[in-house]
Amino acid sequence: MTIDDAIAAYLDHLRVERGASPHTVAGYRRDLARYASYLAGRGIADLDAVAPEHVTGFVAWLSSPADDRPAPAASSVARATVAVRSFHRFASGEGGHDGRPAADPADAVAPPKQGARLPKALSIAQAQALLDAPDRTTVDGLRDAALLELLYGTGARVSELIALDVDDVSAQLDDPDLGLRLFGKGRKERIVPLGSYARTAVGDYLTRGRPTLVARAKRPGPALLLNARGGRLSRQSAFNIVSAHADRAHLDAHVSPHTLRHSFATHLLDGGADVRVVQELLGHASVTTTQLYTKVTAEHLREVFLTAHPRAR
Repeated sequence: MTIDDAIAAYLDHLRVERGASPHTVAGYRRDLARYASYLAGRGIADLDAVAPEHVTGFVAWLSSPADDRPAPAASSVARATVAVRSFHRFASGEGGHDGRPAADPADAVAPPKQGARLPKALSIAQAQALLDAPDRTTVDGLRDAALLELLYGTGARVSELIALDVDDVSAQLDDPDLGLRLFGKGRKERIVPLGSYARTAVGDYLTRGRPTLVARAKRPGPALLLNARGGRLSRQSAFNIVSAHADRAHLDAHVSPHTLRHSFATHLLDGGADVRVVQELLGHASVTTTQLYTKVTAEHLREVFLTAHPRAR
């Protein structure tokens, strides 16, 4: 089997049998296309011709800078290595020409170790400045305010918010006791509270903003957050909206939708929330992931102590 055919079969397996999201499949497709290109440059087009040294060579090549590209981040190399390992594990399980399990050339290749990266969070004052940045007298500003309030008020991933339809939030606007239903990684469902600021922003947008955007659509749909043409807002558009308002608020830090998710978690923990409650709100499968935020909070407490206590220094 050719490498290209094997990659196509693996991507179909991810999409159909494992139910991976389009975003995940696209990421694996990019990494495996780069792997296939690396192998092709060394005259390898058949899956059976791949040896362990080819896999380790790809990881080393990817980790090093070249004339046409800088060295990627360790996280990117690790992600690509995982993609290659998973691909070969699948291919070896499909069997060789005689029907028996094929050798796995990536079996002994481990992803590069990464240091634990602490998430960046805005201060409360910075978050407030960002949320105040949209001009709520305009259609776009009403939509942007709803997006920002939802990101910071629920800690949702941007992919979870842009997937929402109007019916997903209508009842919650009238009843504060009803939580917002979100579907995270692996379509795992969770319910998060919808605070008064987010409810107000979404309600204003639905009343005075979204109808104008809907009128621009050739085929109006149920999406909650719409772009300028009346279609569902994309991840990239949401990123651009957050970035633009961060500039408007004169925030020096790089701000993305995920920054607001980090800020949501950090501010909850600063306020005394239990780490396992924050875990449930964020939809983390393991509390270990959530505990990264406790390190941020500890550092924040140290900074406050050093600046506020007369005998700290």
